[in-house]
Amino acid sequence: MAKRNGPLFGAHESIAGGVFNAIERGQRATCDTIQMFNKSNSQWRAKKLETKELDKFFAAIEATGVTVSTSHTSYLINIASPKPDLEEKSWEALKLEMERCNLLKIPNLVMHPGSHTGDGEEKGLTRIAENLNRLFDALTDNRCCLLLECTAGQGSNLGYTFEQIGWLIDRVEAKEQIGCCLDTCHVFAAGYPLSDPKEYKATMKQFDDSIGIDYLKIIHMNDSKKEFGSRRDRHEHIGEGFIGIEAFRNIVNDKRLQEIPMILETPKDEDTLAEDVENLKRLRSLVA
Repeated sequence: MAKRNGPLFGAHESIAGGVFNAIERGQRATCDTIQMFNKSNSQWRAKKLETKELDKFFAAIEATGVTVSTSHTSYLINIASPKPDLEEKSWEALKLEMERCNLLKIPNLVMHPGSHTGDGEEKGLTRIAENLNRLFDALTDNRCCLLLECTAGQGSNLGYTFEQIGWLIDRVEAKEQIGCCLDTCHVFAAGYPLSDPKEYKATMKQFDDSIGIDYLKIIHMNDSKKEFGSRRDRHEHIGEGFIGIEAFRNIVNDKRLQEIPMILETPKDEDTLAEDVENLKRLRSLVA
């Protein structure tokens, strides 16, 4: 594991071949910590986590020192759907993923809040809030925090303003089980500037005023292939997109964020992981 200098840095790593493999990939990519799926992200069904696989997962963490800061939900899940069958299927899938995080002792689970698919933002947001409260009521002895990810606002995706995320958190009764994930590409695409120090400071003040900095548990560190305010979610390597390197310098040196894991979701060769190594090197070089 790379020697820590400043914040915890990491990347999203594949679970191909078993959840334990994500840890080994994280070590090869020089991660301090990782994000991973806890099941196939493209399927509703999930293979049961057997004791043998869990043992190998915990042994890999012990052997490498690479921690798992968060899991990420399947992209199929949409608890804002106006279609009752899809809404219920999504809720059941989300509940299962939370239960799997508890088995794996993963402290956080990041999810995109949902899409109203033409039914209107107010109705969509209300469905999300109702389903979140129903979720936490149904989970017994839950030790995983569900993190609502700030989105780019593409299509009918909800959660593209800090106010929407704050509105949802305000309506969740189990406050200790809810939080937020800030994605740099998403918020930039949604119209929040990050590069100029004064603008970055203003953006973070808006975040704190609307959501609360204490609810921020994970930061996704992604540059953007698309322009500011484009409402399009296209990730680019650190310093190679429209956001630019200075935004990441602002983030890694923000004293309020030093304990928050900073996770890459940038394109890469899954065999060599060379891009993860390079992007993590760039982020670490920015720490003052």
